[in-house]
This record gives sequence, structure tokens and C-alpha cells, in this order.
Amino acid sequence: MTKTEAALLMTECKTEPYGFHELGSREVVGHFDGGDITSDAGGLLLREVEQRTGIIRSFAACFTDHRDSRLIEHPVEHLVGQRIYGLCLGYEDLNDHDQLRSDPAIAVMVGKEDVKGEHRRDQRDRGKALAGKSTLNRMELSNANAGAGERYKKIVMDSDAIDQMMVDQFVAAHERAPRKIILDVDATDDLIHGNQEGRFFHGYYGGYCYLPLYIFCGEFLLCARLRSSDIDAAKGTVDELKRIVGQVRQKWPKVQILLRGDSGFCREEIMVWCEANRVDYVLGLAKNERLKAKIEAEMKRAESQFQKTKKASRVFKQFQYQTRKTWSRKRRVIAKAEHLEKGSNPRFLVTSLPRKQASARYLYERVYCARGEMENRIKEQQLGMFADRTSSATMRANQLRLYFSSVAYILMQALRRLGLKGTALAKAQCSTIRLKLLKIGAQIQVSVRRIWIRMAGGYPYVDVFDLVYSNLRTLRC
Repeated sequence: MTKTEAALLMTECKTEPYGFHELGSREVVGHFDGGDITSDAGGLLLREVEQRTGIIRSFAACFTDHRDSRLIEHPVEHLVGQRIYGLCLGYEDLNDHDQLRSDPAIAVMVGKEDVKGEHRRDQRDRGKALAGKSTLNRMELSNANAGAGERYKKIVMDSDAIDQMMVDQFVAAHERAPRKIILDVDATDDLIHGNQEGRFFHGYYGGYCYLPLYIFCGEFLLCARLRSSDIDAAKGTVDELKRIVGQVRQKWPKVQILLRGDSGFCREEIMVWCEANRVDYVLGLAKNERLKAKIEAEMKRAESQFQKTKKASRVFKQFQYQTRKTWSRKRRVIAKAEHLEKGSNPRFLVTSLPRKQASARYLYERVYCARGEMENRIKEQQLGMFADRTSSATMRANQLRLYFSSVAYILMQALRRLGLKGTALAKAQCSTIRLKLLKIGAQIQVSVRRIWIRMAGGYPYVDVFDLVYSNLRTLRC
């Protein structure tokens, strides 16, 4: 039996009612015959965010559509909107859209006036307002040089424009220029399980994977670059910094910028570029015997303190240091001589910040260690927004999937920033927001003058929903 035949068989089976255990003397019967009912009515809040920020609209403008305008039923903005709303609502796969295309609530979010698809051109599409998986897939598979002569794949993304759009959204979210911003840079693994282009084995992660590069500023995602894993984790960082810093300083010429990263980004090329472009840095520094020798006395002090208190003890030291071959100059190094119950735990970082501006302890504990929040954002992106769904055959198609995930994250972060302030979900992760705020059952009634979304009376977070709605309504479109 083919996959299609199995799906058809499942659909046919669902026409029969489900008999559950009785409740007292009454039968309990389930049936998929409720009509226009959605499980995603809370997604209308995302549509309100989009109306006020234009995130999806700006993203759609980064595509060139070579299709014949006379034959288009799904403009690019609707296609990318469908994909992004789907990710926000928890539907990570293209296959999901063969069912979602019949959901009037998602059609409303996307902007389809014919929300029930009653006036589609082909009879077979009637009742399905949105695009199916094949149409969405053709958008992902369009080549960079595709044109009107292609038979199917004619929607071409402009990756440079998308990169610029992500930074533009970050800048536009601020009413006034901040005095200082911190750029967090990191790489992570994206395991793959097929023969995708760019497939390499990574010894540290113990599997075949991509090695995407992320740059965040607080909760704002500024860069999501898909890369093969046969490279140094820091490769390409300077190129990304050049465009991001340049774009930010066009709007905020006086802003102070600090780059923060772990020891994988402690590279001469990065530090030299930062020093030449008024960008400060705090970077982890891999320990070696020369560095450990410089803090022998401090390590003994830390161990002695631990023996007295039986609690973790830290002693900080700072000094000028230069590698024998790779660094072009001496730089300020911060050392943490720490002793724990498991033994000694020395750590080092290098910084361009002068002593008078920040003490050693403050730099390590308050500045450097705060980069752990970026790791939470990456997890949120990878797991909550399905950034690891890179199963397409080509790097270009998988980069577009990463962009979809990134824009979905940007939209959800905007909902959190603009709508959830002052609520119990103000610091909730995307997956929690989805579960508690977006997944609301509702009956949909469509008339000439109104589209009624009659949400479940038993919804437990109606007070939070009301606050979010009120917060969004106070913002101008």
C-alpha cells in the first residue's frame, strides 16, 4: 500500500463514529463532523501583531515572483504567511498543510477573503482556501536563477534582502536609539538524517549535521546562517558582523556595541576586526598550560577557601597575555580560579574593555555568564520554531526553511514583547505561548458581513488573552 493510499484509507475510516466508554447510562460518541471548527483560534493574536509590525509583509517583499499574474491564486505574501503561521501554531511539516488548507481560521490569519475557498478556480480545490504542500514546496525548491521560463518553481528568495529585513525589524522595534547593545554569537548542531547537500560528520556532536551560526541581541534574532559542519565554528562571523554592525550604525551612529561569545569565537580575525571598528568584545578563552601557570597562586587560595567553607570558592585575576603564534598583540585576560567539590575549575576570557570600565569579577559573572540566555534563545528557535527541520536536498532550500523558522520566531517574539507584557506569560517560551495562548478551540461562522470565531467557553486563560488583546489594541497599525 502506498503512502497516499494509506492516507485515503485513514480518511475513509474517520467517517465512522468513535465509541468511547459510557458515562453512566449514556453512550460517548466522537465524530469528525463538527464542520468549521479550528484548534488554533488564538493565532488571530499573531495576525494582530502582523498588522502592527508588517513582519510577514516585509519578509514576502524579499521574494521575486515570476509566475503569470493572471493565474495566481496564492500571492507570495499568502504563501509565506501560511508557512510562518503554521510554524507558530506547531505545524512543522509541509505535509500538515494539506489538511490546514481547509481551516478558515488560518485563512483569516493569512488574509484570504474567500476564507472557505468557495470560489476557487478548480472544482477540486473548492472548500480549501489555502495552498497545499506541493505549492509550498515549489517555493522552497526554486533556484537562485529561476525565471518565468521555469515550469513550476518560479518564486525566488533574495537572501541578502532577508538578512537585511531581520536587522531592520530589530531596529524598528526601538522607539529611540539605545546607548549600548550586546551581540551574542554562537553556533549549534542541526542533525541531519539523509544525503542532503553539505552533509558532513562532526566529531564533537557525534553525527552528521549542519552547523548554523546565530547572532542575537537580547531576544532579537539578527542572523541565522546555515553552514556545513566541516568548518571552524567561527567561520563567516566577521562577514556577518560587518553587515549587521554597518546596518545598525546607519540608524544609530553613536551606539556602543559589545560582541560576546564562547572560546569557539576567540579568533584573531574577529578580535582584530572588532578593534578596528569600535566594537568591544568579551570572548571565552580556551585554557592551556601557560594560562593555568599564571594563576597557580590563585588556584591554591581558592582551594584553601573551599577546604574551610566546603562551598564553591572563586578568586579572580587579570593580566596581559599574548599567544606565541596566533595573536598579533597583548590583550587583557580575565581568569577565574575556582574550586568546587569536584575539584579545580579554572576559566579564562579575553576582552577589549579596559580595567577602569569593568572589574574582572563583574566582567565574568555579570557580563560573560549572561550569554547563557542566548543559548536559551537558540533552543527556543531550534525546538520551539522547528529550525532543525532541514530535510530538503539542497543547502539553499534548507536555508529558506531556516529563514521561515527565523521569521516565525521574530513574529512570536514580537507577540511576547508587545502583547504579553504585564501578563503571566511575559517571559514564557514560544512553545508555552503556543500551548496556552494560541491553541484555542473555536467554531467558525461566516456570513456576508462577519466572520464569527466562537471560542471555547472553557478556555482557562481567557484573562491573559484579554490582556494581550488590550495591549495590542493600544498599538497603532
